[in-house]
Amino acid sequence: MDLSNLKPAEGSVRKSKRLGRGEGSGRGGTSTKGHKGAKSRSGYKRRFGFEGGQMPLQRRVPKFGFNNINRREYKCINIGTLQEISEKKSLAKLDLQTMIEAGLASGKTLVKVLGNGTLTAKLEVHAHAFSKSAIEAIESKGGKAVKL
Repeated sequence: MDLSNLKPAEGSVRKSKRLGRGEGSGRGGTSTKGHKGAKSRSGYKRRFGFEGGQMPLQRRVPKFGFNNINRREYKCINIGTLQEISEKKSLAKLDLQTMIEAGLASGKTLVKVLGNGTLTAKLEVHAHAFSKSAIEAIESKGGKAVKL
């Protein structure tokens, strides 16, 4: 061992800068924050999306279109799918609960029945909305389309 390979003992040297501890620390005065400006002040937090006073991206990019707050979105189910479910589970009445159990809808969604596919069974279908072709197909087989 000689002077060229001396090292301080493990844990005796701090790795982090001790800021704001006076001039004797070598980092007194401005405490590495520079002079003046918002970043040098206490309590400074940069706002999300702040670009140093330049016009932020979310204000530079043009906006278009609009979102209708009164829009009602429906989960569409075809009568062919209802026919398959009624055959598998041998049901004559398909309400919202059976559609949820079959995985066709969730508890909060509105359900609309569309007339795509063929219907062979007499079904009583409960849903929030029906297309004209779906109502015709259901009622032509002697079934009932009940609007919730």
